[in-house]
Amino acid sequence: MAAVTSLKRFRRVVPNQRLDRASSSFVPAAAIAVAALAAAALINRNLAKKAEHDNPPAGRFLEVNGVRLHYVERGSGAPVVLLHGNGSMIQDFDSSGLIDLAAKDYRVIVFDRPGFGHSERPRGVVWTPNAQAELFRVALAQLGVSDAVVLGHSWGASVAVALALKYPNLVRGLVLASGYYYPTTRPDVVAMGAPALPIVGDILSHTISPLLSRVIWPLMLKKIFGPRSVPEKFGAFPKEMALRPSQIRASAAESALMIPDSLMLRGQYANLRMPVVIIAGEEDKLIDIDSQSAKLHSDVSQSTLHRLAGNGHMIQQTATDEVMSAIREAANASAQLAAAE
Repeated sequence: MAAVTSLKRFRRVVPNQRLDRASSSFVPAAAIAVAALAAAALINRNLAKKAEHDNPPAGRFLEVNGVRLHYVERGSGAPVVLLHGNGSMIQDFDSSGLIDLAAKDYRVIVFDRPGFGHSERPRGVVWTPNAQAELFRVALAQLGVSDAVVLGHSWGASVAVALALKYPNLVRGLVLASGYYYPTTRPDVVAMGAPALPIVGDILSHTISPLLSRVIWPLMLKKIFGPRSVPEKFGAFPKEMALRPSQIRASAAESALMIPDSLMLRGQYANLRMPVVIIAGEEDKLIDIDSQSAKLHSDVSQSTLHRLAGNGHMIQQTATDEVMSAIREAANASAQLAAAE
């Protein structure tokens, strides 16, 4: 009887001992993990401050509906507005040479969209294409612009479309470059949107995501520029600004919105009434040209489509002259339409 009682006690004690050992090993591991995340957050914060110090604002600021927007303006003539893609900023268009080309004949206005470059992105707003379109309408009014040719690249194309649908008298011509217009299955978008999640996203964007982004940066460039190599002029693009926690979170939020926004906009494209010039790289590895740009062309009767052979997603960098020609085409078509009316 005593032996049985001892055995029962042994069975009770051994699992408890194992639990105690597991608990005692978990606490130091958790402490190490927290310390590592804190160290990563501190490193990323210092790198972000250095990036902003090394890349001060090149333009001016507007206060629009409580949002501080950074913009660059060059040239004179009829207004042309450039809206960059997800994860990018003014320096993309600047390094490509497109701003200088357009400024020879037009008044060029380029914005850092909310959360990118030096523009703010308040947390209390879901920055859909419609929300950004409203922001830019007010910004352009402050700048005295009542009508303009608007070019949007990639995610910026969705903002340009939203602006044209909401304010057709403001957008007299539309240039849509490498855009995403119709919902498709995109598992990569789900993963890219993780840093936008509440709480978890903040932790990721301030700790792991910037460090991971530095590791995969060469692979990402290869994908978005392919099949072309990255042009030397893109070296002027401030990589460290793009890898700040705040910009990574903004980029993640736009990735998460990509499919839902295309669902909302897909039935409205036929309502566009201004001249629309669609331009995209035939070998875009990020967005399929047939299911996106070509389909949009079929849905917008007054549109033209330019398929650029041997080019990928970053056509503003690899086919700058062709993109400039698309701007002129939209401007000329809108001028002819205004004269006819």
